[in-house]
Amino acid sequence: MHTTASRPKLVVSADGHGVVSHAGSRLLADLADATGLTAAFTDALRHLRPRGTGHNPGRIAVDVAVMLADGGEAIADLALLRDQAEVFGPVASTPTAWRLLAGIDHTALAAVHTARAAAREVAWMQAAETDSGIPAAQAGGRALPGLVIDMDATLVTCHSEKEQAAATYKRGFGYHPLLCFLDNTGEALAGLLRPGNAGANTAADHITVLDAALAQIPDDRRHGTPILVRTDSAGGAKAFLAHLRALRARGVHTSFSVGHPVTEPVRRAIRALPDEVWHPALEQDGTLRVGAEVAELTGMVDLDGYPDGTRIIVRRERPHPGAQLSLFDLDEGMRHEVFLTDTPYGEGSLQHLEVRHRAHARVEDRIRCGKTTGFGRFPSRHFTLNQAWLELSLTATDLLAWTQTLLLEGELATAEPKKLRYRLLHAAARITRGGRRLRLRIAATWPWRHQLINAFARLTALPRPAT
Repeated sequence: MHTTASRPKLVVSADGHGVVSHAGSRLLADLADATGLTAAFTDALRHLRPRGTGHNPGRIAVDVAVMLADGGEAIADLALLRDQAEVFGPVASTPTAWRLLAGIDHTALAAVHTARAAAREVAWMQAAETDSGIPAAQAGGRALPGLVIDMDATLVTCHSEKEQAAATYKRGFGYHPLLCFLDNTGEALAGLLRPGNAGANTAADHITVLDAALAQIPDDRRHGTPILVRTDSAGGAKAFLAHLRALRARGVHTSFSVGHPVTEPVRRAIRALPDEVWHPALEQDGTLRVGAEVAELTGMVDLDGYPDGTRIIVRRERPHPGAQLSLFDLDEGMRHEVFLTDTPYGEGSLQHLEVRHRAHARVEDRIRCGKTTGFGRFPSRHFTLNQAWLELSLTATDLLAWTQTLLLEGELATAEPKKLRYRLLHAAARITRGGRRLRLRIAATWPWRHQLINAFARLTALPRPAT
């Protein structure tokens, strides 16, 4: 019989010097400087620094975003950065950070949004000047042309009374933000904080968020580059799709792939389809999807009021255990999903269009990760302060996405925030001085030390914006 060796005996004390934790999060702070985000926030929030005294408001905003990207959940978590001044420099106190967020009104929020767009343009230029570039979105084992934007709403539970929090359709209480992500990189382009009882398929809110997201895309990519907008059935409102089509007149080459409810006319059309028109569906790696088929219903369902060229496509498949089925699905013995697209014939097979739309499900992962990066809980009773919190949470998501695009490779370049924090951001190190330099020494036995060191090296080599 083999016995397990006991752990080494330890004597614990609190007298260590030069030891820091979460040292890898300095990478995010430096990246904010390298992309011009800190400078842009400083210009946007300059009026919140009376007489030029105290902490730089732009720096405070960046520190909050870094804290959220690092996994912090409350403004008080800034203490983790503040108590390690040798690595993160002077960090504002919790009351100072509260005052900054409280001072970001609607005008300042618009300025912050513009500042994020300016930093994004720099980050994309830096990516273009390195070997990485902005990656293509993937679906069905193929690269999708241009940019792919995913929109979706989510429910955020509030456990106390907050301004404009309301009962939700799932019998909860809280907010119902509408969010927009770039599938190519995972960047969080825009978000709209809404009461919990806000409608899921409100066209005006979708238009507001889409326009804000498009404003985040650099001009040279917003005009002339194909932009696919994907939503679930909540984004299928005719007014929203008409707005999408109208953007083409302004030089924005948008197309859509949006969910559609299985209405009675759709059910009749599905029942009328002969078996020979159904084609095998695809998995995301391009292989055949077992038990799933796709077919086109265009011409069999009235699409009056939708943009010209709108097509309607359906997928049926054997339901997996635990799937929620309608009475129609139970009668047919298959689960059905329907969507609309204006992609013309000849620009992709039926199977490719369907697997491309199904890749919209990735937005659920973006939202799940975003809830661990700030907008899973809101700190204040005041709605405007929570709006500012949401904007900085989206900024934190951007910092993580830019880190992966510009500085990381391999598995970590596509890892979720939890893995990045565990392997890189939360790494411990020692601070030493020598040769008039301050050195951050990562443990020689840390398994991901080389990836972290290489990321810092790539950061140093990034081209800087002109000042």
